[in-house]
Amino acid sequence: MSKEPALTSTEGIGNGLASGSHTERLSNLVSTKRAVVDRDKGLELFRDMTLGRRFEDKCAEMYYRGKMFGFVHLYNGQEAVSTGVIGAMKRQHDWFCSTYRDHVHALSAGVPAREVMSELFGKETGCSKGRGGSMHLFSKEHHLLGGFAFIGEGIPVALGAAFTSRYKKEALKQEGSNAVTAAFFGDGTCNNGQFFECMNMAQLWKLPIIFVVENNKWAIGMAHDRATSDPEIWRKASAFGMAGEEVDGMDVLAVRGAAQRAIERARAGEGPTLLECLTYRYRGHSLADPDELRAEEEKKFWAQRDPIKALENDLIKEGLATDEDLRSIEKTIDSEVVDAIDFALSAPEPDAKELTRYIWSDN
Repeated sequence: MSKEPALTSTEGIGNGLASGSHTERLSNLVSTKRAVVDRDKGLELFRDMTLGRRFEDKCAEMYYRGKMFGFVHLYNGQEAVSTGVIGAMKRQHDWFCSTYRDHVHALSAGVPAREVMSELFGKETGCSKGRGGSMHLFSKEHHLLGGFAFIGEGIPVALGAAFTSRYKKEALKQEGSNAVTAAFFGDGTCNNGQFFECMNMAQLWKLPIIFVVENNKWAIGMAHDRATSDPEIWRKASAFGMAGEEVDGMDVLAVRGAAQRAIERARAGEGPTLLECLTYRYRGHSLADPDELRAEEEKKFWAQRDPIKALENDLIKEGLATDEDLRSIEKTIDSEVVDAIDFALSAPEPDAKELTRYIWSDN
């Protein structure tokens, strides 16, 4: 494949409406580039999305029952992005960098539900040993570079991972070094300096990274269209000569298809991609948010586009699964989530004598 600078992609892009309205942009997306999956892969995607949804629902229950504390930001509604991107990558080979809305990214990356739930309860059995909590999930084993409480904070970390991959291959001559890094962040991050600086460096050095914008329309309480001069984030890629693509973030097969194209470019040495996924969160910014700013009409529109229901309809329509197959998966997932809760509640608290452990290297 060509080593020349990648041009802005026209596969799955919008029609350039100045308003940037999600509803208008979604209606004009080209969907012919959706991924094709077989039965096994389709059920795997359904399982991953269902695990994310049911896990977050249980987190909300525990929070409102006073069992879970601190800031908790849930992912309900955005599952197609996590599953679509991470599911197209290689676990324990590629790298993933998240935000404060990181539970489902961790699950998609393969971090066991027990470890994620334990971390949310601050237990020693958590993936961050109870030191990180909801916003700071980390797992070296699963190549999860962390959740980050401040917007844009994780993008330079992801860039470093991508640089490492290329350095190992070209400077150290490790031919097997072809890992790709996915950096997840929201629309509210895209007016920050880290976003632009890292995109510039990534394109300059042709780093194998995918900048995944989870555009859910709202940065806490600020509507995206009111906060940026060009609401179509994917178009910002052209300023750097980078490949950019806009995709329906409520369609896991569309996201998977776009991710596959970006991964192929990255592994071929053609550099980064800016992937804007138009999606929506079904809950408030955090569980402490009464969610009074968003119009009921808007919430209703997106509720009708539930990504899990959409995949379910696709699988049944294509004869890849039956209703019984999917209900059986849901039942198994429910048991897995209950087990994670039971495990986390009974797990030990971190030893107070080890308060400063993990702050400095053991070496």
